[in-house]
Order: sequence, then structure tokens, then C-alpha cells
Amino acid sequence: MSIEDSTIALAGIFQSAELVRQLAWYGLLDQIPFEISIQSILRMDADSTIAVYDRVDGIKIGLQTLNEQLKMTKQRNMEVMQYVLGLMILERKLTKRQDMLAYLTTGIESTQAQAETFAVTHPNIIVHLANLYTQTLSSFDHRIEVRGERRFLENQINADRIRALLLAGVRSAVLWRQNGGRRWQFFFSRKKILTVAQELLDNIKN
Repeated sequence: MSIEDSTIALAGIFQSAELVRQLAWYGLLDQIPFEISIQSILRMDADSTIAVYDRVDGIKIGLQTLNEQLKMTKQRNMEVMQYVLGLMILERKLTKRQDMLAYLTTGIESTQAQAETFAVTHPNIIVHLANLYTQTLSSFDHRIEVRGERRFLENQINADRIRALLLAGVRSAVLWRQNGGRRWQFFFSRKKILTVAQELLDNIKN
């Protein structure tokens, strides 16, 4: 476990949260990070943390959002932070439900088989992952309330993408926890996380 690995996984959570915000308010999102986030759900046996997201620039939006949130700049968005904390809460609840974890694993393995035929962001894949989220994580007493424009939230394609992204966020939260991530680090290790996040962003630029 390293601070770099936990920061990468944390950026994965922030990326999912930011993409949910984009979809909910504007009905649009950046396709490449969307694909990376969805792909991360299917990479359950990746041999490293960064391999879950393919490469560092795959989580560029997540790193940028993480920076903005922890630096508490004018660009800070409390909705994103609420989504991130909500995803972490769902992850903790999930770890206490081995039956649900097993069901999710089976469902994801089924989606992996589908992904051999379809592109990872094909509507069939997104619908399958959205249904998995609905059948499992959305049944907990803590539910993430997504805010946005009604016309975008009521659009079924957007709704499925949002649910799939929330599932991706929980997957990153699991990875973050596995790499030693804890919520108290937002307060006591904020500078370390910001330093690593900035170094990773600088590496992308170079």
C-alpha cells in the first residue's frame, strides 16, 4: 500500500462523482473518462492500482476534481463532495453484506463476458451495470440523491449512465479502502494527498 495508490483510487471516486454531476446538470460528459470509469468496474483482477484505470491520464478529471475539492478553491462543488462521501458510505455497508457482494461479483463477471462482444460503454453494458446498482446498492437505507436538471435525470439513457457511474464510484471506494484509504485522511493527510495528486497531474502534462 502507498499514498500514490490510495490517491489514484481516490481520484477514481472523484471522477465518477464529477461525471455524475456533469450528466445530471448538462446531459453530457467526456466520453474517454466515462469509458475508463466503467471499465474500472470490470477490472476486478488488475495487477496494480493504476491498471484498474488503464493509465494515469485515464483519471485526469478525477485528479483535477480531487485537487479542486481538497484545496477548497472557488471551483469546489459541494455536490461532488456529497457524492464522494455517499459512495464511501455505500462501500462500508457493502463490505458487511457478503451475500450482496457475491451477487455483485457474479453480475460483474457476467458483464465481463458481455464486454467481449460489445464495447464497454455499449448500451447493453450500461443497462446491465445500472440494473446491478439498482438491485444491490440502491437498496441500502443510505441512498445517494442525485441533483440536476429534471429533463436529464428523467432521460432513461442518462439515468442508466448515472447508476453505472455510481457503481464505478463504489468500485473505486473499495480499491481506496484496500489501499489503506480512510475518511479521516481528508483532514489529517490532505496536504500529502494534494502533493501526490499534483505530481500525477504534472506527469500527465509531461
